[in-house]
Amino acid sequence: MVEFLTNNFVPVMFAGLLVFLLSGFPVAFGLAATGLFFGFIGMEIGLFADTLFQALPLRVFGIMQNDTLLAIPFFTLMGIILERSGMAEDLLETVGQVFGPVRGGLAVAVVLVGALLAATTGVVAAAVISMGLISLPIMLRYGYNRTIATGTITASGTLAQAIPPSLVLIVLADQLGRSVGDMYAGALVPGLLLVGLYLVFIAGVAIVRPAWVPPLPPEARVYNEPNGASGHRSLFALLLVASAAGYLWWQNHEALINPLTGREGPAPGDELVIFPVAVASFAALLLAMVNHVARLGLLSRLAERVTFVLIPPLILIFLVLGTIFLGIATPTEGGAMGAVGALIMAASRGRLSLSLLKQAMENATKLTIFVMFILIGSTVFSFTFNAADGHIWVEHLFDKLPGGAIGFLIVVNLLVFVLGMFIDFFEIAFIVIPLLAPVADKMGIDLIWFGVIIAMNLQTSFLTPPFGFALFYLRSVAAREDYTDRVTKQRIPAVTTAQIYKGSIAFIVLQLIMVAVIMAFPGLVIDHLGPKTGVYDAAVMEKLDQLGGDGASPWGDDEEANPDEGQEESAPSDQGEEIDPIKALEEAAKKAQQ
Repeated sequence: MVEFLTNNFVPVMFAGLLVFLLSGFPVAFGLAATGLFFGFIGMEIGLFADTLFQALPLRVFGIMQNDTLLAIPFFTLMGIILERSGMAEDLLETVGQVFGPVRGGLAVAVVLVGALLAATTGVVAAAVISMGLISLPIMLRYGYNRTIATGTITASGTLAQAIPPSLVLIVLADQLGRSVGDMYAGALVPGLLLVGLYLVFIAGVAIVRPAWVPPLPPEARVYNEPNGASGHRSLFALLLVASAAGYLWWQNHEALINPLTGREGPAPGDELVIFPVAVASFAALLLAMVNHVARLGLLSRLAERVTFVLIPPLILIFLVLGTIFLGIATPTEGGAMGAVGALIMAASRGRLSLSLLKQAMENATKLTIFVMFILIGSTVFSFTFNAADGHIWVEHLFDKLPGGAIGFLIVVNLLVFVLGMFIDFFEIAFIVIPLLAPVADKMGIDLIWFGVIIAMNLQTSFLTPPFGFALFYLRSVAAREDYTDRVTKQRIPAVTTAQIYKGSIAFIVLQLIMVAVIMAFPGLVIDHLGPKTGVYDAAVMEKLDQLGGDGASPWGDDEEANPDEGQEESAPSDQGEEIDPIKALEEAAKKAQQ
């Protein structure tokens, strides 16, 4: 038995974890229990030293001191306050009025509002429940096909996983050892492309099956002018003026920003998107405020409504993401600024109360504790797993795959897709990603690209039966029995669970298509990253380990240790000269980039 355990320790450990998970034991405690249980077994059979877990408390304290993870409660607090203050309701009503007159307009509004909620709330449950409560009755009232209606709502709610500032991207960046800012920058364009793919699909449905996505009837349009005009012409004129302001900024962005930042060379692509749109938003808001205060009457009711409802959350998004992409703020600082901005927006609407603040802080605390406990549990598990050379065992599982890196990515995505049917995305990120990331890195796969692919794939976990959480969220608010519509006074049949599940299929396919596109065109992610100027953990820790008490040079003091450098360029020798740790870090960073 001892020999069997010694030779098959890692597979048996995986089997033990599976038993814990299938038993219904909480995942965080199941991970920790597996790690501790097999760690003690390994010490008993002589596989590990008796001092195996001595460094574990320091690892746990390291998790608690991780500043990057502070972004999770900040962005969660920001999202909950915006959602509870009625922003989702205002956005859905307003954007629905803008696009409602065209076929598929309500579905387009749901997708666009889902993208906005993703970039502000970042919480799938809030987005799906809000849109299910508000949009689904309206869609059913005016004859939308039920699978299209339910599928659009559930899929749009899951955009919170791929569009920054996503909590999934924060967790993946932490697990992959990469910058959250780089992960956000890499995910921005794929996230927007997925929104575009949804819109193209709805447009195709409107052309092929127009009866499935009817327009809003004239009596349902509540922001018409006194003369009966819809107000779209005024809105279009305001859009042109704001776009012109954004275009002028885009033309002069580098001339204005580079002197302030000290940067030489062209600006990153994401920055050239964020800042012009932010300037256009500010211009539209300023014009609408002047028109409203001075009572000029230049803008229609619809144009003013769209501006005052849509622009403030857009500006908040651009301030948060823009400062992160520009390097002015870290993601944690950006999250804190976003939370303050959400409080200001809720207060300006007269919807900030002590009860709302208490609910938001309680929910943010619960989610943060949930994430931290899973992370601590996964750390205990990986402690024993890595001590048994489990990473080498995982690497050998993939080194014989055909197709090299692409073959590896295909198998990994299939694994993540299947796991997403049964377990939560946080659990996948904390259990699976630390096992796969070293293999991907050794194959030369860019870890930001790898993380964005996984994040896009994890979206499907909210839509795939039997445990698609977005499906459950919509099921909880969709009508379970026939009811009489309060506007048309007609009987509306209940929404069945089968219709909700069926509606998700087309959007699962669209998400998988997007995963394939990102795999085929890595430039969609990598081309939007800044220069790799960061200090990488492995290189720095290797040099810091060499800064120990014997006073020896961390770079080696002979030609064999440092064959490529002359004697003049060598680091301080051991003849009593003190080593400068800051200089050592700088040298480590330079070597890591070479």
